[in-house]
Amino acid sequence: MKILSKFEWTILAIIFVYSFIPTFGGLLRVLELVGGPEIIPENPRAVAVPFPIVIHILSSFLFCVAGAFQFLPSIRRRRPATHRMNGRIVAIAGCVSAITGVWMTQFFAFPAELQGKLLYLVRIILGFSMLGLIGWSMIAIQSRSVIRHSSAMLRAYAIGQGASTQTFFGIGWVIVSGTEPSGLFRDGLMVSAWGLNLLAAEILIWKQLSSKKLQNNAIAQG
Repeated sequence: MKILSKFEWTILAIIFVYSFIPTFGGLLRVLELVGGPEIIPENPRAVAVPFPIVIHILSSFLFCVAGAFQFLPSIRRRRPATHRMNGRIVAIAGCVSAITGVWMTQFFAFPAELQGKLLYLVRIILGFSMLGLIGWSMIAIQSRSVIRHSSAMLRAYAIGQGASTQTFFGIGWVIVSGTEPSGLFRDGLMVSAWGLNLLAAEILIWKQLSSKKLQNNAIAQG
């Protein structure tokens, strides 16, 4: 019996491709830090304090890839136990990703061209927001509020997928201008990537709420 529809397989494929570039770069960094060949340019922060970077990369990878399955209706309907088990893994991975992200933002010394005050502030706010959203989603599902649960997790997922959108923005700018973004412009580019993700999440949530309202109206009138 097929579990996923063709549409859901398409959604998964898009998410995997979208997550591939930052994830692949991160996994190359992990390979390098555990003694593998140096494939990408050296990062002095990674060499000096590798542990939080490795944990952040692996937890972010797990959150983005495993998290994609949590939004598929077929899994929720036909494999509820799988959905719950995978959800716990995703929640833990998301919390670890957020905590390590906040830690690195606070304690790593970034050059001004790579992180200004704007990017620092937004990273801290979104890191704690991601933690809060995951926690709120867990509370919501305990009270059987599926809509609040899925809405909170979708917002957290939008934050966690920020690196993917930032990578595409960065590549697009390099293609257009021939130079890598830096300074305040880079800060704005990265912040706008999170903004776009959260806007997309809010649109999906609004559609979900509208669909639910229509179903309730149809039931009430039927």
